[in-house]
Amino acid sequence: MNALHQYQSVSAQTSVVDVDRHKLIQLLFDGALERINMAKSRIIANDFEGKNKFINRTIEIIAGLRSFLDMGKGKELSQNLFDLYSYCEHRLLQANMKNDIEMLDEVASHIRTVKEGWVGIRQEALEKGII
Repeated sequence: MNALHQYQSVSAQTSVVDVDRHKLIQLLFDGALERINMAKSRIIANDFEGKNKFINRTIEIIAGLRSFLDMGKGKELSQNLFDLYSYCEHRLLQANMKNDIEMLDEVASHIRTVKEGWVGIRQEALEKGII
């Protein structure tokens, strides 16, 4: 069984190494949305420790997304995304304290909107050689 876990770990690490920056950010969006859904299910199940774990992981992912922002380029867009990510983190903290599924849905909606825009620019970014 230990060999299986090692293989899964190497496989996961290799898949992250093999993706480009654009795809990596897309994976972060997907991870955030997945963890929000898991946190919602933990609230419904009255598993508040589990909910806390998934919300905290979502906050970590959003902090990672913020770290990819290049504040020197696209200053207005970068600042708007920075502010949105900060707002989402704040709402996640509130949702965690209040066990509020609607707040989690609100954050998921913001993340989905940014993700859709991000996915939409992939081809243009490839053509311009940005990624």
